[in-house]
Amino acid sequence: MLTKTGLHAIRAMTLLGRLAEGEYVGTPVIAKSIGAPPNYLGKLLQALARAGLVTSQKGAGGGFRLARPAESIRLLDIVEPIEHVSRWTNRGTDWSQCPEADPLFMNDRWNRIRDDYVHMLQSTSVADLITEGEPVPAAANSSERYTMP
Repeated sequence: MLTKTGLHAIRAMTLLGRLAEGEYVGTPVIAKSIGAPPNYLGKLLQALARAGLVTSQKGAGGGFRLARPAESIRLLDIVEPIEHVSRWTNRGTDWSQCPEADPLFMNDRWNRIRDDYVHMLQSTSVADLITEGEPVPAAANSSERYTMP
């Protein structure tokens, strides 16, 4: 149910959650690590900064880092400013036009799926993804330290 943009945002936030205290990483390194176009990712990181999820620092040693602890950032915090999940309703689908579908049954099923999805986004933190999700990135050289498989 996530768009590619949502997936890139979650992957970038997970990478940033692995940084040491006070450490920043630049957009090119993040983009290469998660397989996202750098310009596109730069705009995405700026949107996450406007949402208060990341902070940036210019100059040597600058880049991005999480604005608050990974434990306090939920996946819904990340995808809501991008995908507006809270606005999802069944109103966009007219099940009455589908002769095989019972409109009330389909609306009920959609609502349950949406509610389960939102609950998963609300109950999963960036820290959860770091500890139980993707493997910790291997250190290469200093300019490419945060590469993810």
